[in-house]
Amino acid sequence: MDDSPAASAARIGTVYLVGAGPGDPDLLTLRAARLIGEARLIVHDGLVDPAILALAPADARLVSVAKRRSRHTLPQDAINALLVREALAGHDVLRLKGGDPLVFGRGGEEAEACRAAGVPVVIVPGISAALGAAAAAGIALTHRDAASTVSFVAGQCQTLADQDWAGLAGKGRTLVIYMGIATASAITDKLIADGLSPDVPVAVIENATRPAMRVLRGVLAGLDALIVAHAVRSPALIVIGDVAAREPAAALARLTETVA
Repeated sequence: MDDSPAASAARIGTVYLVGAGPGDPDLLTLRAARLIGEARLIVHDGLVDPAILALAPADARLVSVAKRRSRHTLPQDAINALLVREALAGHDVLRLKGGDPLVFGRGGEEAEACRAAGVPVVIVPGISAALGAAAAAGIALTHRDAASTVSFVAGQCQTLADQDWAGLAGKGRTLVIYMGIATASAITDKLIADGLSPDVPVAVIENATRPAMRVLRGVLAGLDALIVAHAVRSPALIVIGDVAAREPAAALARLTETVA
């Protein structure tokens, strides 16, 4: 990506929406790693691992647009505007997102804003957080003996109580919840009210694929207590269903903390 003054003055830049995967730099796609290594400007989420950002050139400009519950560095409209403004100024922009940019990453909104402004967009997929976390924890989301369906939902939503989750979890199904740590109590109440057994197995995967990874196991009725007792913090995912109770591979045992 060439952002020299002469090149910048002559053209509109391209926005690259790039998935950073679940955390481990070794799980980047080859294309993502190459783009990061060539980038002059990276606009990144807060959960992108520092080891991935370290792959950028020493003189690259890094702009954090980290989001935390009830505290955003920039609202989404401002992020969209930032991408458009930089591209119209002739700069190629690498928009780096955890997981896959189009899975709960609002990459679709950013792509639409860029295209509406006449800015070209290139989407580079990444290993989604759910798939990467489950694999690292040794959890087969669709194990033949336990589940033939898997669903992904966002647990951090203002209209959580109004959403219809009926049928997403239960016998033969696996439910993976993104951004559900802060709303675990409401999630538990919702699922039990919709008829899910309080004893259904759950697993909480924190810092998936990273050195500090933990896998905590319990049952739905104790989900919130499990999270509080172990001070779980994002990035973390919740897996609900029989697959969550299956023992991980022996090679992953050292990363797993089983909770009765």
